[in-house]
Amino acid sequence: MNRVVRLTSTIYTPDQLSLPDAPQIALAGRSNVGKSSLINALAGTKKLAKVSGTPGKTRSINLYHVSPAGYYLVDLPGYGYARCSKQERQSWASLIDAYISKATALCAVAMLIDCRHSPQLLDLELGSYLRQIGMPILVVLTKADQCKQAERAKRQREWTEILGDIQRPVPFSARTSQGREELWQALDAAVGSVPG
Repeated sequence: MNRVVRLTSTIYTPDQLSLPDAPQIALAGRSNVGKSSLINALAGTKKLAKVSGTPGKTRSINLYHVSPAGYYLVDLPGYGYARCSKQERQSWASLIDAYISKATALCAVAMLIDCRHSPQLLDLELGSYLRQIGMPILVVLTKADQCKQAERAKRQREWTEILGDIQRPVPFSARTSQGREELWQALDAAVGSVPG
């Protein structure tokens, strides 16, 4: 299927949250995990989401409409960037909390995990929180081209064991487009299972 991805809105504060009724999948991950690169790779362009060499640049929630499927990819601010002030991190956290509590059409959260690293505390905490609220989780192992196949398989096993009943984690590389079609299929499938 040919998909077109376009940026439709940018939200900086909780009072700006005006969400569409259409299904949504949130993209969550550490500040340097490659969310912007992933969005660009899915869209087939390098210019849709701004990619920065400095982690922590995405300070807003960005909504991307996927057509003709009719759902949204919601890029959440990255977490865990130590050089940001505590106040900045708290404002991002409250923005993310406000989004998750208000997003009644949220179908799943795609947790972006750096394939090169063993499970990190902040990622484990996010996974635990999403399980507690009953949110479907899709694990995407980014930067997969920088790992050997055995390491990718090990990460897939680890996250499946940690999170329990989840779809097999998808290894993905923005640089080589590895996993692009598999990820699109997983996102499309997730939209068919709105919680509640």
